[in-house]
Amino acid sequence: MQRRTFLSVGLASALLAGCGFKLRSSQHFAFQTLAITPESGGAVATELIRYFGDAVVPLAPAQGGVPPQVIVDILQELREKVVVGVNASGQVREYQLRLSVTFRMRTPRGRELISATDIQQQRDISFNESAVLAKEAEEGLLYRDMQSDIVQQLLRRLAAIKQLDAP
Repeated sequence: MQRRTFLSVGLASALLAGCGFKLRSSQHFAFQTLAITPESGGAVATELIRYFGDAVVPLAPAQGGVPPQVIVDILQELREKVVVGVNASGQVREYQLRLSVTFRMRTPRGRELISATDIQQQRDISFNESAVLAKEAEEGLLYRDMQSDIVQQLLRRLAAIKQLDAP
């Protein structure tokens, strides 16, 4: 029995290694400093600033400060709540939550690295008027989940930039 288990684990490992599977590693970016606009206000911009930490510098640095190598502009962050289902008496039974973020990435000299791009997420949520507070909390969690998904997609797109200078 132990021999079978050992062989099946070895076979599974060989199959995973042979198909090119590898665990996701940390992302490598072609830049060391960046500016994020708007620098405050939007939840996605705030999460990006938290992710990059000390690499985020002001768009217009103080005298002797380091200017950013790239600028990430969060052009629009839009949250929507749309009714998608009602019962026979016209009461709402289901909503669709949508989060849409439009961003672009450019150099301080104005060269666009990523043109204006829209990333969207949506989630369905049922509604029950007898559990309004619980549904509000669930809605907040779903918006945070969508926001995290969008930030991860945005980070993958930023990591895809391999060269900052024009060839």
